[in-house]
Amino acid sequence: MKVHLRILSLSVLAAAALFCSCKGTGSGKSSYQTVTVSPGSLSTTVTATGTIEPINQVEVGAQVSGIISNIYVDYNTVVKQGQLMAEIDRSLLEAELESSQASLASSRSEYEYQQKNFARQKGLWEKKLISDTEYEQAKYNYEKSLSSYSKSKADIIRAEKNLGYSYIYSPIDGVVLSRAVEEGQTVASSFNTPTLFTIANDLRKMRVIADVDEADIGQVEEGQRVVFTVDAFPDDTFEGSVTQVRLLATTTSNVVTYEVVVDAPNPDLKLKPGLTANVTIYTMEKNGVLTVPVRALRFKPDDAAKGGTQAKPVAAAQDAGDKTLWVMEGSVVRPAKVKTGMSDGVNVEIISGVENGAKVIVSSKSAAAAQISDGTPGENNPFMPTPPGGGNRKK
Repeated sequence: MKVHLRILSLSVLAAAALFCSCKGTGSGKSSYQTVTVSPGSLSTTVTATGTIEPINQVEVGAQVSGIISNIYVDYNTVVKQGQLMAEIDRSLLEAELESSQASLASSRSEYEYQQKNFARQKGLWEKKLISDTEYEQAKYNYEKSLSSYSKSKADIIRAEKNLGYSYIYSPIDGVVLSRAVEEGQTVASSFNTPTLFTIANDLRKMRVIADVDEADIGQVEEGQRVVFTVDAFPDDTFEGSVTQVRLLATTTSNVVTYEVVVDAPNPDLKLKPGLTANVTIYTMEKNGVLTVPVRALRFKPDDAAKGGTQAKPVAAAQDAGDKTLWVMEGSVVRPAKVKTGMSDGVNVEIISGVENGAKVIVSSKSAAAAQISDGTPGENNPFMPTPPGGGNRKK
């Protein structure tokens, strides 16, 4: 029995702390719901969706045409810089090199002959033993053989390079994300180099490319904290920060968005390239500031409340921009002019005007209304469903 009495006493004390009931001169009582001014955290956010991708991703192509003779890597293969990944059949390239070498030998012989002939003809021309026409013809043949010889040397260099390009090496350390060819497949290199492999440099360092709506992009800045989730791991929350806000807009179906780059450390390799990320960007955060609910700023005591409680009048000379909280001090309700800061839509920062621990009123209602609603004092939530027959009970 003592236990039940103690529980009943604690319940009565809790109800008394939550609502301050005061007797009125007219219709009866008025109840106040109060909250205590206390330090808290405020934040505003912007939401978006994006795609996860590696920070450094390289597409490896072929610079020469031919048939793929050997492939040494596959999907998810870890490669090192300079590692051989594939080979293109070398037979045609070797034939081109041999042909270039033969052309070089021929042009060199022709050049040496024309060089000697030109030197001889020049001597005769200086002695007036041959005509100008013969001299100019010898000079022309010499210069032509020189050009042909130079071209043959360039062809040799190109043929040697092309033969070297038949070996396809990894340009970076990383992991093979894709392989676009099979052994025996022909690749044709012309103006566009065909992509054979895609390599990600380091999957432990990922990024999210988020598409932020034009209405929100003005709030996003580099360095802001970001949290995001992926459908592959719905119970995990990943963190990062904004590293870049790109200026180029993208318009899709008349919707304008901007790309925001978010770094995404991936030490446990859970994040995979191509996953869709649901991104929340914290555009403003404050911790340890005095806060009250926004609805406390909208509260004004009604006539019934003033009839039962000593309410100090508000000064008539208030500035138009002043905001007022109603503070409960014992049985006295007084107005407090306050200066507010940021708001997250639910709570608002109090910069000055009330102290930590003060009790501010957020709502009031008569005791009769409280008994009609549910028998307990408090504020009705307009978003909660009404009980069956609520407000129309038969007596």
